[in-house]
Amino acid sequence: MKKSNPNQDDDFALFRDSMADVKPLSQDRINHRPPVPTPDKTRAKQQRKLADHYFSDSFQPAFPSHGPMRYVRDGASAYEVKRLRRGDYSPELLLDLHGLTQAEARHELIALLDACKRQQIPCASVMHGLGTGILKERVPAWLCQHPDVVAFHQAPLEWGGNGALLVLVDIGQFDPEL
Repeated sequence: MKKSNPNQDDDFALFRDSMADVKPLSQDRINHRPPVPTPDKTRAKQQRKLADHYFSDSFQPAFPSHGPMRYVRDGASAYEVKRLRRGDYSPELLLDLHGLTQAEARHELIALLDACKRQQIPCASVMHGLGTGILKERVPAWLCQHPDVVAFHQAPLEWGGNGALLVLVDIGQFDPEL
């Protein structure tokens, strides 16, 4: 059996006597640090800023008055539009804008273009629908304002026909910070 040290017993007694008047603190459950934004919230906030930055509702591009809706940015090959029309590109991402407001559609469009760049996907389908024609008119105008959109063309019937666009995205240099 182990013998107790008399000096140690005196130390314990002295400690108990000195702590006799001390009351325990109640638990403080308040987090005083600001919440750290999650990557999803941060990305959504950045996409809203980009949508407001890139897309102007007052911009009215000159699209062809006859034939299907199509666009090719300056400096890009017009052959890309032909390849989109022929179906040489098949979309790997699909965005359905049915039932969304213009503001929601703008944010979703930025998210789609961001996802294309992040995942290195060159072609996507944007289904704006026919409806009252507001999104059918606004989506092409927004797309031609974005610097990463190389071209777009009215989608073939299997990808939505008159109610959709096939979009060709420049996936060159992607900055993961954006």
